[in-house]
Amino acid sequence: MGRLFGTDGVRGRANADLTPEIAMAVAIAAAQALFEHDHSHAPVAVVGRDPRASGEMLEAAVVAGLTSAGANVVRVGVLPTPAVAYLTGVLDADIGVMLSASHNPMPDNGIKLFAAGGHKLPDEVEDEIERLMDNSGTHRRPTGAGVGRVTDYAEGEDRYVRHLLTSLTSPLAELKVVVDCANGAASSAAPEAYRRAGASVIAINADPDGLNINDDCGSNHIAQLRAAVVEHGADLGIAHDGDADRCIAVAADGTEVDGDQIMAILALAMRDAGALTQDTLVATVMSNLGLKLAMAEAGIRLLETRVGDRYVLEELRAKGLALGGEQSGHIVMPEFATTGDGVLTALCLMGRMEQTGKSLKELAAVVRRLPQVMINVPVLDRTAAARSPQVLDATKQVEAELGGAGRVLLRPSGTEQLVRVMVEAGTQEVARDAAERIAHIVRTVSSVQ
Repeated sequence: MGRLFGTDGVRGRANADLTPEIAMAVAIAAAQALFEHDHSHAPVAVVGRDPRASGEMLEAAVVAGLTSAGANVVRVGVLPTPAVAYLTGVLDADIGVMLSASHNPMPDNGIKLFAAGGHKLPDEVEDEIERLMDNSGTHRRPTGAGVGRVTDYAEGEDRYVRHLLTSLTSPLAELKVVVDCANGAASSAAPEAYRRAGASVIAINADPDGLNINDDCGSNHIAQLRAAVVEHGADLGIAHDGDADRCIAVAADGTEVDGDQIMAILALAMRDAGALTQDTLVATVMSNLGLKLAMAEAGIRLLETRVGDRYVLEELRAKGLALGGEQSGHIVMPEFATTGDGVLTALCLMGRMEQTGKSLKELAAVVRRLPQVMINVPVLDRTAAARSPQVLDATKQVEAELGGAGRVLLRPSGTEQLVRVMVEAGTQEVARDAAERIAHIVRTVSSVQ
């Protein structure tokens, strides 16, 4: 078996790749890795999920696995991933489990794990969990009173929203916002948070039925949001993904404001407030060159990491920094959250608009984005395709042609059987042509795997 964990937990097609048996095995192995050797107290696990229909099945399997290992489970129901991470910390739990495939389509699901304090697991702990899964059946099985119990925690959303509101210094009384909830985990929490912050809120795609999550809506499909912002004369729009750890914005005229621009806006706000530690922002290699140029002009250092918000988090924690994120809209502010939090990001973004009196389009103009084209190529084996000599040769040829006027980034997806081909160049046409040439080679190689 290849590595089970990707860049953001375990993902797959529910009941096919990700079965209840695998979910239970992950839960049992995680319990062994994180707290089976500590008998000083009865371990506690927080379990939440997004509204996918398969989440009910997988939640039952995870709860069974954890309780069989002696953990007392606190079920928090349908909540955003960052809410589960937050509650893992404030409820002094030993582990947090979120069942979600984030922005993936409905048939998929996933398992995200958090250690005590609500922090994502390092690679070595995930490796230990996989090792223990290979030796399943050997874990300690308590009996009688040693078997874990299950309770439901209905106050989770209110406690999470109240925490988010501490990030604001003043009400958002002058703002009208449209929020696209992706029919996902934030369908209740996000509109509630923005209303309680003082904004006038119009919620769309906030009626999850277990099947419609991310279905032509949310942060990966913003056409509906653009239209709604213009129709309602709103000051901005906010789009979340299925588990609301992302935030993409739309200006009043329907213009998209991506994660790079949001990071720049927040970095400047935090710098002005003296809250941007070491005047440094952390982003991944996927961020547009325009972000780096804008930060350099503002006297802000940009540190780059591998793709994946977990690597941004590791850099933030290792260096004690205050802000980082990804172009996709995962934004991390360690003062308030241990992971990317789309609702928190949106509140801080609106707070900057309220503070400066500027429109979102004005604030976003600080980043002049270099034309960028991303092509996601479906493949049979993402790692083999990305490492193919033919693909690497094509990539080197394009890099030589672009010289210093652009760049190429080729990488296998951490969550899906895709190879992502990203090209930045002086014009959209050059970037598109270069990306399509490489993508064609990736498709050709994959077809003969």
